[in-house]
Amino acid sequence: MNKRSLLQSTFALALVASFGSSALAQDKPLKIGVTAGPHAQIFEQVKKVAAKQGLQIQVIEFSDYVQPNAALASGDLDANAYQHKPYLDAQVKDRGYKIVSVGYTVNFPMGLYSKKVKSLAELKDGARFGLPNDPTNGGRALLLLQSSGLIKLKEGAGLKATPLDVVSNPKKLKFVELDAAQLPRSLDDLDASAVNTNFAIPAGLNPTKDAIVLEDAKGPYVNLIAVREADKDKPWVVKLLKAYHTEEIRQFIQTEFKGSVLPGF
Repeated sequence: MNKRSLLQSTFALALVASFGSSALAQDKPLKIGVTAGPHAQIFEQVKKVAAKQGLQIQVIEFSDYVQPNAALASGDLDANAYQHKPYLDAQVKDRGYKIVSVGYTVNFPMGLYSKKVKSLAELKDGARFGLPNDPTNGGRALLLLQSSGLIKLKEGAGLKATPLDVVSNPKKLKFVELDAAQLPRSLDDLDASAVNTNFAIPAGLNPTKDAIVLEDAKGPYVNLIAVREADKDKPWVVKLLKAYHTEEIRQFIQTEFKGSVLPGF
């Protein structure tokens, strides 16, 4: 074999190796981070739909709101699906994550729950009220309390309102800030609490039946799929969204959760 032929053969082998390596990389399952409960249940169905389209998914469950973004930013996940945009925006601002939204998933209307009273009017003066301790969900709970007539927030407090922004509190509610995942278990110790639906359902609470007040489904809190900024235009992102945004997944959400979780696409 002459020198030119040898070089051509070597180049051809290198190309084969390169394409083979690329194919193997694409064959690895996408690691999708979710919180336990509805997000995990839905993504197990998305996994089945995606597999029919040649996209393999590994669903990884987390028990809090902090770790899925940290894991995505560090490269341990390819995407996550558990948060709404106000929360993502706050995380990006506070932690410098280069993470972006690529599409919407579902809406979990927040509810106010109690094991001691059947309406907010029954709350006694000085009642202890549980709030999520992360800024966006804490503000969301306070806005729900305000719309229910229990408190008034200072003008302009917005989505990131905190108990310090409460300017009127006729019942003198005492706010107890806890990790969102702990709030369902706190109902035995508190008079009432705001609970995110994705934590309420695994705790055996039915938002449409058990919530004293349920948030309006319309608003800025539709959940989303997030990826690293560098990955947002990759072909697998389009395939992932296509698998989620199917009539099959819409029907599963409506049938499985009976109105307590709503399709946001």
